[in-house]
Amino acid sequence: MTGGSAARPSTGSRPAVFLDRDGVLNEAIVRDGTPCPPASLDELRITPDARTALDALVDAGFVLIGVTNQPDVARGTQRREVVEAINRALLDALPLSDILVCYHDDRDGCACRKPRPGLLLDGTARFAVDLSRSFMVGDRWRDVEAGRNAGCRTVFVDRGYAAEALRGAPDHTVTSLGEAAAWIIGQASGRSNAR
Repeated sequence: MTGGSAARPSTGSRPAVFLDRDGVLNEAIVRDGTPCPPASLDELRITPDARTALDALVDAGFVLIGVTNQPDVARGTQRREVVEAINRALLDALPLSDILVCYHDDRDGCACRKPRPGLLLDGTARFAVDLSRSFMVGDRWRDVEAGRNAGCRTVFVDRGYAAEALRGAPDHTVTSLGEAAAWIIGQASGRSNAR
């Protein structure tokens, strides 16, 4: 895909929670206040509350889709095979339907690199998702903006990164994935549960 506005797919009937990978599903490696992905499978640490939080979201009827920017592949500082190995480990450990990846850098002008909504729109088409009933959970401004650009509600997991400043207000701010899941479930139960 190239830059520009992506055509919005028709919505389905399932609510989803889109989840950023590094800093949400697994712990980010923080260097000089900036979060970075694990450099290897050995550095992968799933966040302590991830399994419980995601199980609760599945029980509440959400399809769970990971969405992650991995520009280090385009920059030549990471291998695609390592990213895929980390994703497989997360898929084995957590109740995710898939992890969708953008391997581009900003200069590539793709439609999938967050804050553009391409990954979320792809997940919407693949899993018959209703974006109006869906949520994006992330720890970076790009995640919040991608969710807003896709038309779903947003939850910012504030990890206290020195280098992070939001560009727009999320619908809710939390400090853990468990808090995010509890808020999302509360919001969903307050609406019509027609499916």
